[in-house]
Amino acid sequence: MSRINKLFESKNKEVLNMYCTAGYPRLDSTLEIMAALQEGGADLIELGMPYSDPLADGPVIQASGTKALENGMTLAKLFEQLEKMRPAIRIPVLLMGYMNPVLQYGFEKFCADAAAAGVDGLILPDLPMYEFETEYGALIRRHGLDFVFLVTPETSDERVRRVDALSSGFLYAVSSSSTTGKDKNMGDQQAYFKRLQGLGLKNPVLVGFGIRDRQTFLDACRHTNGVIIGTAYIKALDAGPDIAAATRTFIHSITRK
Repeated sequence: MSRINKLFESKNKEVLNMYCTAGYPRLDSTLEIMAALQEGGADLIELGMPYSDPLADGPVIQASGTKALENGMTLAKLFEQLEKMRPAIRIPVLLMGYMNPVLQYGFEKFCADAAAAGVDGLILPDLPMYEFETEYGALIRRHGLDFVFLVTPETSDERVRRVDALSSGFLYAVSSSSTTGKDKNMGDQQAYFKRLQGLGLKNPVLVGFGIRDRQTFLDACRHTNGVIIGTAYIKALDAGPDIAAATRTFIHSITRK
């Protein structure tokens, strides 16, 4: 059983997936931040692979990616850093990014190197379902990686079920059709979350985009298994030089644990 499945088998409510950008704020801070997230109480880590044209990312995460690229972060450098990840990082780790740099790196080499480093799954928002089914899905599965698809409030029930059938690990429910970091009222999205809950999906559902504080966390978790937080955490890191302290304080403000 994968680390992600083991997590959801032992915890299926208020699961906290924390996003950070590899190579930000410093090139060598990736593992430091991952360790801080684990010790702070994160259940999963979603590690962003910086890219020059991140279509789904808002300005805060875009800026962190730009800074990481300026710092010298590349996929080769990231895998070099992640060679030292296990067993110090015990919680599941996913790589989130876009197809262009992955294809330039070589898709099968990327999957092999991710698996060798101990990565558990991938989130590639611009990989279409057809290409996943006909070409890339088999390569991903061959290397034992989970793959997470995204759905939005506009995604039909039929398509949600199809996406759920193809996904493994969990399903990423985008809270609304926008980029990351927009302030949203999760209370207004309850009909959407309840609709997903009522579909009898095989995968747990985590909500992303706009989770920023205790209230949005609780509202998003009411009818789902948990949340994904990125922009608010990047802002917290920007507020002070002590990564461990900033991480601990931020996660406590969300979970109160």
